[in-house]
Amino acid sequence: MIGDVVTDVVAIHREGIAKGTDTAADITLRPGGSGANTAAWAARLGADARLLARAGFDTAEWHTAALVRAGVLPHVRVDAGRPTAVVIAMVDGTGERTMLTNRGAGGAIGPGDWADELLDGVGHLHVSGYTLFAGPGLLLARRAMAAAAGRGARISVDPASTGFLHDFGVERFLAETAPAGLVIPNLDEALLLTGETDAERAAELLSARYGTAVVKLGADGALLARRGRVSARAPGARVDVVDSTGAGDAFAAGYLTASLGGANDADALAAGCRSGADATTLVGGRPDLRLSPDLSPDELYPIDTN
Repeated sequence: MIGDVVTDVVAIHREGIAKGTDTAADITLRPGGSGANTAAWAARLGADARLLARAGFDTAEWHTAALVRAGVLPHVRVDAGRPTAVVIAMVDGTGERTMLTNRGAGGAIGPGDWADELLDGVGHLHVSGYTLFAGPGLLLARRAMAAAAGRGARISVDPASTGFLHDFGVERFLAETAPAGLVIPNLDEALLLTGETDAERAAELLSARYGTAVVKLGADGALLARRGRVSARAPGARVDVVDSTGAGDAFAAGYLTASLGGANDADALAAGCRSGADATTLVGGRPDLRLSPDLSPDELYPIDTN
């Protein structure tokens, strides 16, 4: 996978934000990032997950160690001149989040971080759309997708963000990600990419372009279209939502891991929905390491203070 590592500051507030004064909130610090979250969930589900990312001088060791503990093989480049990306996620009482984003070192990942040898033993390349939204990352994505296509590896892309996607340009995004055979947008991203107002029609149009489109519908589940026709649907799993951060990343991991493992479309969608739902029951976007018996409390989320 190619994506980002991010320091997530998650603030869960039960009441509305009181402007100009204090609002009570439960605030936690977690390792995050769309690409890193997807890799961590895929590893939890048994996949051989590898991640190319760029972290800053301030927390690179922390992020790399967190990926290793999650079972991910990290290829984390350390940026000596920039801090790691930071996202402040403000989560309301329904679990919906609003994010303030500083891309930091993640916005500087580029072709200099790439080597074709990173694809050795890789059958599927997944690219987070965030990678494309800065000039160096776009060059990296082009090079990586060309190399993957040249080796016969399958390619998928997650559009990642309607805000950045709108600024980047829809047609430009579609053109730049043309080598991918699978796109995994959420509903808002699918509608923006197609100009449609209906999820099924959007999925059909995207699948006509990419070959396969999987549209995440949140609590309503997901649907899949192949070559212009919706062919599978899955309902959402009902859970008590705590924080929706990373749910889409977990869905992608669940779907990809199941699909690459030989599951049919309906079963792969259901696996994605289960993983996405599991993510909403946790604070932050990663699997809960406290479920790992080999870890002591001191190893969960250590911060390098050196």
